[in-house]
Amino acid sequence: MSAYARPTRLDDALALLAGGGWRVLAGGTDVYPGQPAALAGDVLDVTALPEMRGIGTGDGLRIGACTTWSEIAEAALPPALHGLQQAARQVGGRQIQNAGTIGGNLCNASPAADGVPALLTLDAVVELASARGTRRLPLANFLTGPRQTARAADEVLLALHLPASALTGRSAFLKLGARAHLVISIAMVAVRCVAIGGIVTEMAASVGACGPVATRLPRVEAALTGAPVAGLAGRIRPEDVAAHLSPIDDVRASAAYRAEAATELLCRAVTEVAR
Repeated sequence: MSAYARPTRLDDALALLAGGGWRVLAGGTDVYPGQPAALAGDVLDVTALPEMRGIGTGDGLRIGACTTWSEIAEAALPPALHGLQQAARQVGGRQIQNAGTIGGNLCNASPAADGVPALLTLDAVVELASARGTRRLPLANFLTGPRQTARAADEVLLALHLPASALTGRSAFLKLGARAHLVISIAMVAVRCVAIGGIVTEMAASVGACGPVATRLPRVEAALTGAPVAGLAGRIRPEDVAAHLSPIDDVRASAAYRAEAATELLCRAVTEVAR
């Protein structure tokens, strides 16, 4: 018979995980629609742990892993995080946004996870906790492949940390699907732009749903940094975008269409933040 636990103390949760055999459950919006085997075994519900809730400031920004998409969408955040908030408003419908968590989105590790591209442009770092202690990893290193992460079985994703240096500029998120809402992305992009005196001093750009994991675009970023904001989208070259992607053909789109869509979405997102 399976066990269910919903501790209110982090130490109690970590002690259970240290014993092995527990599956961590947050909002459940990815777990419940899965196969029955997805909930086989003992379930550890982490939604009552205060360390995993809310958005706090300090040396940058800390987002608890069990913070819901609705909470993120409605928070008073700087323009650098508006892209993340745009993504939050497009994660399923309102019911999903009320239950789904940012940490669950990352641990599910779908190549089409809406939260990842914006977090990559914010240089997000994940904080993992276990009875052995805590450690931090850049988000890009935490996501290792489709449905794969660097989280150990006895660890819980505690929070995300956004450095103060990434909380500047303006950002945007765009996704393309087969319909306007409630859709898995064919391609999605996020950008964050810092401009001084009409010149781009910092550009972060990423693409999701066009490879095993979402990825930053160093060649695009280099081409746009130092350029005038006027006509910025015209400097995006398809070959610079494609150099960092490895899209596949599937039921939603062909690889070629995904690459073309990613370039177009980037042009639109860059135009939005460079106004």
